[in-house]
Amino acid sequence: MMCTEGEAGRGSGAPKTADPAFSAMLEDSAEDLYENAPCGYVSTLMDGTIAKINTTLLNWLGRERADLVGRRHFGDLLTVGGRIYYDTHIAPMLAMHGQANGLALDLRCADGTTLPVLVSSVVRSGSDGTAQLIRTTIFDARERRAYERELLRARRAAEAERERAYKLAATLQRSLLPSELPVVPGMQVAAYYHPASLDEVGGDFYDLFPLGAGRWGFFLGDISGKGAAAAALTSLTRYTLRATAVHDPDPLAVLTHLNAVLYREFDSRTPRFCTVVYGTVRPDRGGATVGLAAGGHPPPVLIRATGATELIETPGGMLVGALSDAVFTGRELRLEPGDTLLLYTDGLTESRTRGRNRFSEEQLSALVASFGPVTAPELVTALTGMLTGFEGVDDDTALLALGVPAVGAREPGEPHCSRPDSE
Repeated sequence: MMCTEGEAGRGSGAPKTADPAFSAMLEDSAEDLYENAPCGYVSTLMDGTIAKINTTLLNWLGRERADLVGRRHFGDLLTVGGRIYYDTHIAPMLAMHGQANGLALDLRCADGTTLPVLVSSVVRSGSDGTAQLIRTTIFDARERRAYERELLRARRAAEAERERAYKLAATLQRSLLPSELPVVPGMQVAAYYHPASLDEVGGDFYDLFPLGAGRWGFFLGDISGKGAAAAALTSLTRYTLRATAVHDPDPLAVLTHLNAVLYREFDSRTPRFCTVVYGTVRPDRGGATVGLAAGGHPPPVLIRATGATELIETPGGMLVGALSDAVFTGRELRLEPGDTLLLYTDGLTESRTRGRNRFSEEQLSALVASFGPVTAPELVTALTGMLTGFEGVDDDTALLALGVPAVGAREPGEPHCSRPDSE
C-alpha cells in the first residue's frame, strides 16, 4: 500500500511544515528569542545601571520595563543579603576574571516575594578593551531550591535517626558487658572492648565473676552476626554460662550445657552459634590454677614471667550451638608469679596492619613475646594502642587478661577495664 508524502510525514511525527502558523513559529527572530527566552536576561552598565532586560525576567519580577531601564541598578533587584553577596563576591570576581557562573541569589519581586535564581554574568568590552557592559543570564531556581531544602531535611532526619541508632546500640552494648571487672584477690585482671560499628550491636562478649570457695569463673566469646538478633543471643549465652557455672563450674560441663541451649534456639535460616573460651581460676599462695574449655575459639596466649609465650591449644573443640552432639576439649594449666593469660576474639587477629596484611595468631604470639614479662593491665594497654595504629579493624574486638603478680610486686588494686569506644 502506497501513502502520500504528507501522510508519511504525519505518521512519522514530522513537523507540519504546511501549517503557516507552525512555520511562522519556526522563523524565530533574534528579538523574540531574547524577549521570550526560557531564562531571564539583563544587561547593565559597569556601575550596575540596568540598560536592557527581557520580558521573561520582567514577568518573573512583576515589574515594568520603564521602571527599571536606566533608572534602577541590578542591586535594587536583590534581597539585602543578595546585594551584600553581590558586592563582596560577584563584583570582585567580575572585575578580576570577567565572568562569574552559577551563583545562587534571591531576587525581590514587586509583590514582596523572593525568587531564588542562579546567575551567570560576563563582562563585555569595547574595541579599545575597556569594560563597558555586564551581561547576565538568570535561571529560575525555585524547584532546585525546594529540592535542596528537601534533601537537607532528609539528611538531617537521617543524621538524627543515625544518632538515635548510636545511642540505642551503645546502651544495648553496655548491658551485654560487665560495667567493671571485680577485684580478684591475688591476681591482676584487665579487659577491653572495641565495637567495629557504632550503630550496630556487636557479638563479642566477656565476663569475670565469683563462684565461691575462692574460685572465679571467666569467659570470652564471639556470637555469629550483629544487631538485635546477635544481642539477644549474646544475652542468652552470658546468662546460660553464668547460671550453669554456679551449678557445675567444670568447664566441659558448662560448654556442653551451653551448646544444648543454643542448639534448641538454632534456626537454619538464621544460624545461631558462637565461639567461646570458658574457664575457672583459683588463686593460691604460689600462683593460680586455671581450667579451660574452648569451642571453636582462637587459642589463648600464655605469657610466662620469663617473657616466653605459648598458644594454649584445645584441639577438637567445635562451634557452640551448631551441632547437637558437639565435642569440646579442655585442659588445665598453672599460672606462676609473673605469668599472664590473654583471651581475645578474632577481631584482633583479623585486623589489617598498615601493609594491609592480616594480623595472625602467630604474629600476635611473637608480638606479645617482644613485650617481655608483662602484667595484665600493661598487656591490654599495649594491645589497645596497637589496634589504634592498624589500618582496618573490621570486626568487634574483645580482650580479657588474667595474671599473677610477680614476686615482690604490690598487691593489685582496681582492675583495668576499657569499655566500648562509643562511650
